[in-house]
This record gives sequence, C-alpha cells and structure tokens, in this order.
Amino acid sequence: MEQLFLIIILLFGGSTLAGSVKIINQGDKALVESLGKYNGRTLDPGLNFLVPFYHRVAYKETVREQVLDIPPQKCITRDNVSISVDAVVYWRIMDLEKACYKVNNLQAAMENMVRTQIRSEMGKLELDQTFTARTEVNEMLLRELDIATDPWGVKVTRVELRDICPTKAVMDAMELQMSAERQKRASILASEGERESAVNSAKGRAEAQVLAAEAQQKAVVLEAQAQRQSQVLKAHATAEAIQILTKTLQSDPEAREALQYLLAQNYIEMGATIGNSDSSKVMFMDPRSIPATLEGMKSLISDTPSS
Repeated sequence: MEQLFLIIILLFGGSTLAGSVKIINQGDKALVESLGKYNGRTLDPGLNFLVPFYHRVAYKETVREQVLDIPPQKCITRDNVSISVDAVVYWRIMDLEKACYKVNNLQAAMENMVRTQIRSEMGKLELDQTFTARTEVNEMLLRELDIATDPWGVKVTRVELRDICPTKAVMDAMELQMSAERQKRASILASEGERESAVNSAKGRAEAQVLAAEAQQKAVVLEAQAQRQSQVLKAHATAEAIQILTKTLQSDPEAREALQYLLAQNYIEMGATIGNSDSSKVMFMDPRSIPATLEGMKSLISDTPSS
C-alpha cells in the first residue's frame, strides 16, 4: 500500500515537474498568466520554467511574418459594375499582449477588416480604373489596414490584389468595346495614312513642277547665252571676214571682178532658194534691173577701198 502511494506521488510529481517546463520554438513567443491574470511575463524561444498551478501559458503565437489569403469578394464599382476581387495580405505581430487581449480571434478580425476595406476601395473606382490603378489601390489598402490594425499590435507589411474578375456579361461587353475601339483606331490610322499619302503626292508634284520650271528657266538662260555667244562669234567672224576682204581688195585689183561675180551668183541663188521653199511665194524681178543692180554693187565695191 505504501509502495502504491509512493508511485502515485512520484507520478504526480513528475507530471507537475514536466508541466512546469515550457519549451518555446524559435520565432514564437508566449504570454504567461498568474492565477488568470497577465503578469507581464513573456516567454522567449528556448527553455522556460513556470510555477505549477500558479503560472500558465495563456497565449502562444509566432512573431514571424504571416500570410492571410482573402477569398474572392463581390464588390460594386462606382459605375455599378459587379466584380470579384481576391487579395493576399502579409502581416506580423509586433505586440503579443495587444494581439491577445485587445481582440478576440485576431485572424478572423483581420480577414473581415480586409474584406471591408477592399469593398470600400473598389466602390470608389470605376471599372476601367480598377485595372489601371491596382498599385494605387494596394498602397491605399496597406495604409488603411496598417492604421486599423495598429491597436491590435499588428503590422501589415504588404497588400496585393491578385485577380479582378468582372461578370461574364461585363466581360462580353468589354470585348465588344475593345473590338470597336480597335476598329476605330484602324480606321483612324488608315485615314491618316491616306491623308499623308495625298499630302506627300501633292508635295511631290509641286516639287516636280518647281524643278521642271527651274530646269526650263536654266535651259532658256543657257540657250539665250548660247545664242548671244553665237551672235558674238558670228559678228567677230563677219568683222574678220570684212577686214580680210578689205585688205584683199586693196592689194589685188583682180579680186574685185571675182567678188562682183560671186555677188551676182549669190543674188541669183537667193531667188532660186526662195522659189523652192514650201510656202507659195511670188517674186517679181525685172530682168533689166539685174545689170543695174550688179553695176550698183560693182560701184559699191569699187568705192570700198577708198572709203
């Protein structure tokens, strides 16, 4: 009987001694209450000893960063469009005492808070803004949730909206709108291309006309210069010929008769040339005037040396 009683005492003492030893894992912390009241003691990672029946671990939680997965929430945008939004919240406990005694069921309270804030922020935006302003919405949610959870000893480190899904009817309407917008842009681009092509063609024609006019002007100038140069050369040649003829007539008396013969022959050939031209002409010539003409030329040539 005494042995049985001794065994019972040993078992009870062993269980009591085992209950007084608490091992806290790395990254966790625990709050200790004395007779149901928090005495300000916090158990750190490692081996800790408690007074049996007087101390107890009231709350044990990790102080590492945690992930809160928010399931899809039905939201209404400012333009009355129904969408479904889900999110991920990263948070950690900064004050274990507040997380234990300031709120009951911390994780559920945070989930409800996040849902409420998501609906509130989505209600401030139109449908198009929810897709383009996701970064701004994340920052706004982070700021609001961090302020709201501060009394609970929680620090919200990051908020990310994952999927924003409108209803099927809204998606179909958006597809039609996008298709119409693409067609509109294609039409605008085509019209702009045609306009630029017409402008370029007009500019090309104008530049071509300008270049043609400039080329024609240059050709006229060059032709005029060539004619003037030709006339100058002819004048110089004529002057030189006259000088040579004059010198010849002065030095050789027989050359005068040859010159008279050539002039008469040229006069007759001129009449033949006029008669053979394409246009119809009538040339009146008095045969009696030919000798007189020749005599006049002869007298003119005869007077040339003296003049």
